[in-house]
Amino acid sequence: MLKQGSALDRYFKISERGSNFSREIRGGFATFFAMSYIVVLNPLILSVADSSGATLGFPAVAAVTAFVAGILTILMGAWAKHPFAMATGLGVNAFVAVTVATNPGLTWPDMMGLVVLSGVTMLILVLTGFRTAVFKAVPDGLKTAIVVGIGLFIALIGLVNAGFVRRIPDAAGTTVPVGLGFDGKLLGWPTLVFVFGLILTIALVVRKVRGAILIGIVASTVLAVILEFTLHIGPSFSPGKPFNPQGWSLVAPTFTEWAAPDLSLIGKANPIGAFEHLGFVAATLLAFVILLSIFFDAMGTMVGLANEAGTVDKDGNIPDVDRVLQIDALGAIVGGGASVSSNQIYVESGAGIGEGARTGLASIVTGLLFLVAMFFTPLINLVPFEAVAPALVVVGFLMVSQVGKIDWQDWGIGIPAFLTFSLMPFTYSIANGLGAGFIAYVLIRTFQGRARDVHPLMWAVAAAFLLFFAVGPIEQALGIH
Repeated sequence: MLKQGSALDRYFKISERGSNFSREIRGGFATFFAMSYIVVLNPLILSVADSSGATLGFPAVAAVTAFVAGILTILMGAWAKHPFAMATGLGVNAFVAVTVATNPGLTWPDMMGLVVLSGVTMLILVLTGFRTAVFKAVPDGLKTAIVVGIGLFIALIGLVNAGFVRRIPDAAGTTVPVGLGFDGKLLGWPTLVFVFGLILTIALVVRKVRGAILIGIVASTVLAVILEFTLHIGPSFSPGKPFNPQGWSLVAPTFTEWAAPDLSLIGKANPIGAFEHLGFVAATLLAFVILLSIFFDAMGTMVGLANEAGTVDKDGNIPDVDRVLQIDALGAIVGGGASVSSNQIYVESGAGIGEGARTGLASIVTGLLFLVAMFFTPLINLVPFEAVAPALVVVGFLMVSQVGKIDWQDWGIGIPAFLTFSLMPFTYSIANGLGAGFIAYVLIRTFQGRARDVHPLMWAVAAAFLLFFAVGPIEQALGIH
């Protein structure tokens, strides 16, 4: 069954894409380890109480986060046949949490209902072909910039997750936003784990060792577990305790007690609640912001990962792109309906692609691991950020290496490309980078007297992004808080 030319091989086009079963399995594991932190992080982000004082509950959010990620990732692998894993999107869940916390009268079911409506709208745009048409209207130079931007973004995520790069507190009295380690110094054993993992992974990749990224993750995790169990380092953030700069970034390698998964949050969303409590204009504006974010975040991530995987054809098209976008739209509907926020394609899928994954079989492996994770959260807690961050940095390098494909002599492409790949990491948002790049492309082509070269859909997308960036002033003008 697991042989070249078998039915499974033909279905996923494993040999056709230059891969094999062992690579796909290793890639599935690497992607899971690289993004498993979301099972812990999402409950923390969605932990605020709504206007009624109700919370979603940490155990329930963790279980449903793993469950939904597992189901959607398996669907992505089986239906779209790409090595793209899905889970709760960090940008949207943070927006959802802040909105719930700052809007009197808004409850968790109301807000998740808006996520569902945004997903339904997205699915309609996919089924009508609009979203695919927008993807095809993007110039090749900007598509390359998206790859580079995601590479920089994923590397920054790795550096920040490892504590190697940290935000400098406002109280420090400096205008420098980020710096090396804590107060300009590298401190603590967790940092050593990251450095060890980065050096090991680079060495293995340079030597072209099979399974280099996965070996780096496993070796770093083993070192982390040994250090934690012998030195009792603990996490950086603990309830009721001061910040520990020498602790683990979020997950301290440890075992926790087993508990049956709580899936009671599924089906709790209320699609009309926000309109009843906030009014039509305010609720529609919130839904629009969510819609634009999930629309372009996924498109940018998909382009970057497909280019890195080498699955883009000579015309710049991604095979079965409609299926990828359908599952992505379904991610918003299912994620909102399950009260864990919109699910989307994860940039950490690049860890599996860097390991050699090229097909949907890797996604099925990742999805199954998420489903298993519902029952074995202690295993997730064994892998700290510091152990997977080196993989993200190395994959970031591989993606950024494509920057030479951009035509820097054409400023109509060069400047928008620069804005695209610089603002993604600098604003911690793929959508922001895309918006700045698209708007700049339309404007500069117009300044060059080449407005006719701009695809009509690019004008529409640029206008939508102008509205997206103007949401703050619009809310102030309408008295919406």
